[in-house]
Amino acid sequence: MFRNVAELVELAESKQKKISTLMIEQEMEVTGKSRDQIIDQMGVNLDVMEQAVEKGLQGVRSVSGLTGGDAVLLQNYIKSGNALSGELLLDAVSKAVATNEVNAAMGTICATPTAGSAGVVPGTLFALQNKLKPNREQKIEFLFTAGAFGFVVANNASISGAAGGCQAEVGSASGMAAAAIVELAGGTPAQSAEAMAITLKNMLGLVCDPVAGLVEVPCVKRNAMGAANAMVAADMALAGITSRIPCDEVIDAMYKIGQTMPSALRETAQGGLAATPTGRELEAKIFGLPLNKK
Repeated sequence: MFRNVAELVELAESKQKKISTLMIEQEMEVTGKSRDQIIDQMGVNLDVMEQAVEKGLQGVRSVSGLTGGDAVLLQNYIKSGNALSGELLLDAVSKAVATNEVNAAMGTICATPTAGSAGVVPGTLFALQNKLKPNREQKIEFLFTAGAFGFVVANNASISGAAGGCQAEVGSASGMAAAAIVELAGGTPAQSAEAMAITLKNMLGLVCDPVAGLVEVPCVKRNAMGAANAMVAADMALAGITSRIPCDEVIDAMYKIGQTMPSALRETAQGGLAATPTGRELEAKIFGLPLNKK
């Protein structure tokens, strides 16, 4: 039905349908399942996301001890009334962190589009509950809109950190979330595409350098920044700001950057933060290795 963002927006405008509706129709066409079946399955994903957020906000800690408890710290900070960034933004950040802390603690999450980038989409969605008051159907539509943009990235670039760095994971997740936020807030399909482009442009070149090879440091905090990026980019698009580089060209640029990125910066834990003295010390401590050995 659509292969890229330009076709997606054109279809939405010509048929006067929401992007989420088009994605549901495409899923029906590809899988042969009914609309109710498709929506029910996404509803299961929504429930898993919500449960992960709630669990993370109660406080969890990973087996390695590298991550855990930061979502709680952020919520306490919000309640203090001293937050500088605004309660809605920090709520999205805390809920993104909560999800990825649950992932690091071996809990159940929904990969959106990957486990390492699973916090951004639910973090922003559940932070918007109080302001936009979406019903269950609208929350499910949010996920389909995010999925439509993720579908384009997966088929024209990559959502794999091993293939394209963290720009392909958290970068893609952030763009997906930004596009979905715009639709939920009443924006147009074209504005969703602008939000995706603005978000992804500002995460190009982001490397994947997990300390000790674990999806914890810096992954959890990158989801936090990804959620903040998505929220701001959505606001920019809703304000009428556009990307000078079309969304599909930004996605193509991300793919080409990933292709030229050294393997040390693509999920191998051989470079970047993973190769810092502290990164190596943490790795040795976690796995009980002499510091001069892998």
